[in-house]
Amino acid sequence: MDKRAGYLIKRAQQALRLEMDSALRGQNLTTAQYAALSALEETPKASNAALARACFVTPQTMIEIIKNLETAGFVSRQAHPQHGRIIQTVLTENGRSKLATAHEVVGQIEEKMLTGLTMEERESLTIYLQYCLDNLEG
Repeated sequence: MDKRAGYLIKRAQQALRLEMDSALRGQNLTTAQYAALSALEETPKASNAALARACFVTPQTMIEIIKNLETAGFVSRQAHPQHGRIIQTVLTENGRSKLATAHEVVGQIEEKMLTGLTMEERESLTIYLQYCLDNLEG
């Protein structure tokens, strides 16, 4: 069973998640909050539904994540200029600063995960994982 690709991917994902949970806790963030902040960095003013999809959570869960991030001062919310029912979420300066620090922490974890792989092997791993993703989503 240890040689099955799917099982190894799941074990690696779980180990990565545990490391991130632990390290981000020291930044007063959860992994889900980090994912939401990262998604907002990639897609500024994203709607709750778009953030939920990007972070692999339900819209209801994303509402709670955003509420907590707003309370912490990392994001603010505003009505969409053309569609008043859509509420957009944006990073605050405090949120950008927190995210930059969190990126450093997560980068160290990713470096630990990839220790022993050459740059070429790292690039190949990324390519192969993208093939797997494309095959399953396509």
